[in-house]
Amino acid sequence: MIETINLKQKLNKFSEHWSPKVIAEMNDYQFKLVKIQGEFIWHNHPDTDEVFIVLEGNMKIEFENDTIELNEGEMLVVPKGIQHKPIADNECKIMLVEPRGVVNTGDAYSKLTADNNVWI
Repeated sequence: MIETINLKQKLNKFSEHWSPKVIAEMNDYQFKLVKIQGEFIWHNHPDTDEVFIVLEGNMKIEFENDTIELNEGEMLVVPKGIQHKPIADNECKIMLVEPRGVVNTGDAYSKLTADNNVWI
């Protein structure tokens, strides 16, 4: 069945941070909504790029030699294999686009490693 997806309604269905929720798939790619606040961990995704799209709020992504700020309506593609650490001083709502099966903490497992493939 073909139907629209309301991002605000989906975001209202959960409150936890750093726990991506799948809302759609296209071919082998998943569209995930996640609320973030505070600091994540340093990690990378050795086999895939990762797309961050800021829907509400703002965030930073730290890299080894740089920090990039993303504001509402902006997006960034983090190339595969690049160490990065997302940070949000205040709650930020984002969409991630990545292949099915990608773990949120990439190559580094921690208490922030979320269950994968959770749909809302």
